[in-house]
Amino acid sequence: MSVATSPRRNFLSISVLLGVLMLGGCSMVPAYHQPALPLAANWNGAEQTSAARGGQWWSEFHSAELNDLIARGLSANYTLKAAASRIEEARASAQVVGAGQYPTLALGGNVQRQNNYGTTKKSSVFAEATYELDFWGKQRAAADSADASASASVFDAQTLRMSLGASIADSYFQVLSLEERLRLAQSIADDAKQVLDLVEVQASQGAVSNLEVAQQRNALQTFQAAMPPLRQQRDLALYQLAVLVGETPQGFHLQSAGLDGLQVPRPSAGLPIGLLRQRPDVQAAEARLVSANFDVGVARAAFLPNLSLDLIGGIDTLAGGSIWSAIGTLAQPVFTGGQLNGQLHFDQAHAQELTASYRESVIEALQDVETQLSATRELDKSYALNQAAVDSAREAARLAQVRYRLGSTDFQTLLIVERTQYQAEDTLLQVRLQHLQAAVGLFRALGGDFTPDAIAFLSPSQASHP
Repeated sequence: MSVATSPRRNFLSISVLLGVLMLGGCSMVPAYHQPALPLAANWNGAEQTSAARGGQWWSEFHSAELNDLIARGLSANYTLKAAASRIEEARASAQVVGAGQYPTLALGGNVQRQNNYGTTKKSSVFAEATYELDFWGKQRAAADSADASASASVFDAQTLRMSLGASIADSYFQVLSLEERLRLAQSIADDAKQVLDLVEVQASQGAVSNLEVAQQRNALQTFQAAMPPLRQQRDLALYQLAVLVGETPQGFHLQSAGLDGLQVPRPSAGLPIGLLRQRPDVQAAEARLVSANFDVGVARAAFLPNLSLDLIGGIDTLAGGSIWSAIGTLAQPVFTGGQLNGQLHFDQAHAQELTASYRESVIEALQDVETQLSATRELDKSYALNQAAVDSAREAARLAQVRYRLGSTDFQTLLIVERTQYQAEDTLLQVRLQHLQAAVGLFRALGGDFTPDAIAFLSPSQASHP
């Protein structure tokens, strides 16, 4: 309808009508229920330990250098900065979608003058307001869907942050382990060189043959040959660590030179509900499911009548008064060629897909925890056994060298115990690395740094659309 004269009474009537309609409005969004999860019985028992602590889990390793590296990485890593930008994009998109819930207002005016042969002078000022009544909750559902998608972006960034911290810790431990393995190879090579010098003296005196000299020289060269690949692996891990920290490989170095002083923490697994609250990837999966549920509401509301209102008011100097216009438009979709049905079916199928994805993310999270718990448990045993093997190998090597110098054991026995000692100590260093990395993996599986302040750095903007 259109009213051009004395519209005040009509305008008030329309306002009252809109208020009544808004009070009687309803939402087409399906009721959301968190999907049921097939959790094992032993996950629900009271014997479960307390949930893992959040915050800076890496401080549990008691390494000031590791703390510094992760702080630098969380501040300077470029992949994480890209994730921060994606959060801003999602929030801006949610703001755009949410604007559909509110009226739009425009102001304008014009001035018209004619020359001396036409003395008409005209000016006007006007305001225009447009509003689509959200009677079925379509705009609200669209805004809520966009907000949920923005939340998923935040959880994605948390997941990336969690993975980044774990990757920095893994790479750091790997560099230190390779440094220790290099020192071990050099130490064993030095011992082999001393034995070679002794054997060469004995050969010059006719006490041993040249065969023993060649065998010991081969042993020395074998130990020396192990070092270049270890250096290459160390450099590769160091350069990878530099990139994770957000720095160039050139000139990047570490202060620490070994794994001594590091403690292997014991993060504890919590109840399933605690796990679900801590894992940002699980939270992201549910946020996307919630967004899809709102999309179904938008698709449902699209089948129903749509009411919009246009109000224009202003002053015209030529007419000598004010002019008002109010137009209400009611539109009911009749034929869309199957578009609305197709969109609804698509959104419903998408919600079902994300329900399955959410359940899978939970099951994978539980599997991840079980895997890491098994790894830490078995590596505890493996480390103790390998430490005992190293102690035995060192004692055997000491006795073999003493007996060889006294002439009470043969050269072959000395060669065997040398290689056995090196293999035992090198294996222990590798198990030590695996032990530390398993602890990192368990922290990551339990959600890592899941505190709300953990991602505050990602965006200085605290504004979010209601």
